[in-house]
Amino acid sequence: MKIRAAVLREMGAQYPLRESAPLTITEVDLAPPRSGEVLVRIVAAGLCHSDLSVINGDRPRPMPMALGHEAAGVVAGLGPDVTDLELGDHVVMVFMPSCGHCRPCSEGRPALCEAGAAANGKGELLHGGSRLSCGGASIHHHLGCSAFADHAVVSRRSLVKIDKDLPLDEAALFGCAVLTGVGAVVNTAEVKPGQSVAVVGLGGVGLAAVLGAVAAGAFPIVAVDLAEDKLDLARSLGATQTVNAAAPDAAEQIRALTGGGVDFSFEMAGSPAALDLAVRATRRGGTTVTSSLPRPDRTLALNIAGLVAEERSIKGSYIGSCVPVRDIPRYIALYRAGKLPVDRLMSATIALDDINHAFDLLHEAKVVRQVIVF
Repeated sequence: MKIRAAVLREMGAQYPLRESAPLTITEVDLAPPRSGEVLVRIVAAGLCHSDLSVINGDRPRPMPMALGHEAAGVVAGLGPDVTDLELGDHVVMVFMPSCGHCRPCSEGRPALCEAGAAANGKGELLHGGSRLSCGGASIHHHLGCSAFADHAVVSRRSLVKIDKDLPLDEAALFGCAVLTGVGAVVNTAEVKPGQSVAVVGLGGVGLAAVLGAVAAGAFPIVAVDLAEDKLDLARSLGATQTVNAAAPDAAEQIRALTGGGVDFSFEMAGSPAALDLAVRATRRGGTTVTSSLPRPDRTLALNIAGLVAEERSIKGSYIGSCVPVRDIPRYIALYRAGKLPVDRLMSATIALDDINHAFDLLHEAKVVRQVIVF
C-alpha cells in the first residue's frame, strides 16, 4: 500500500530545520505484515529528542530512514500467526521489541533484548528486513516503528494493547516519555516514599520522571533545568524546589536544599555536564540514574576514590527498565486515577507537514512534547 511518511535521507542537517528541511514527507510503499507482524493505522506520534538525535547525527543510524518511535494507533491488519489482537484494537508502540527468549528477556528485562537491539541497530524489524521502500529502494525502520507516517508495519512484540477509551494522542506519550521517565524512578531506582530526588533536564522524559517521583511519594523533589518556564511547570506538577542549572553553584544549591544531597538524582538532559551535576548533587551513598543518550563519543570524568569511599552508584536506565506489557497498563491506570497527569506534558498537536519546524522548537527547548495527529 502507499503511505505518507517523514523520511530522513541524510544526517547532520543545519539549523533551522524549517529551512534545511531534512525530513521530507514522501509517498512510500509499505509491504503487508508478515508472520508475527501487524499493520497499524497511526493516529498520534510524539516528537522526541531521540528522533532529533538521528536528524542531527548524534545517534548514527543507517540511511534513508523513516523516523518516529513514540506513537499510538489502531490495528488495521494482521499478519499470519497473530491471534491475540483484532482489527480495531487500540495499541501503543514500544521502540524496543523483545524476542522473549534471549538471556535478558528470560531474566525479565525485555528492555535489553539482544535481538531487538540488533534489529534496531540495523534499521530492520524484529524478524529481519524492511517493509518500507521508495522507487524500489529499501527504507530503514526507526526503532522498529517508523511512526511519523499514516500507517506502519511493526512486530507484534512492538505493541501493547490498551483500552479504547483513552485518547490516542495522550496514549502515544506512554510509549517513550512515560515509560522512560516514570520507569527510571520506579523500576531502575525503586524510589521509596520519603526518599529525596533531583531531576536534571526537564524535557518530556525529565518531567515524566518528576511525575513518577511524585507518584512514588518522594520528598523533597528538586527539578533542575536551564529554562525558567520548565521549572515553573515542574513546580506545578509537584516538584517541591527548583534550581536553575545555569547557576555555577547549582550542585551546592541542591545539596543545601536536601541536607547534603539527594538519595537519587536523575539525569535526562543528554550532556556530560548535566550528568556531572547530577552526580555531584547526590549524597554519600546516593545513586545517580541516567536515561539520556548523548553522542557515543561523549564521556564523563569520575573521581574514583569518591565513588568508592562514598559508596556512590551510577546506573543506566533504558526505557525505564520497563516490562511494557506490565508497565503501560499500570501507568495508564495511574493517569486515570489522577496520579500521573501525563496530558500536561503535551505542548501542542501538529500536522505531519509541520514536522521540521516542530523539531526546531524542540531543539530550542520551547516545547515539552508535540504530538502529530493524523
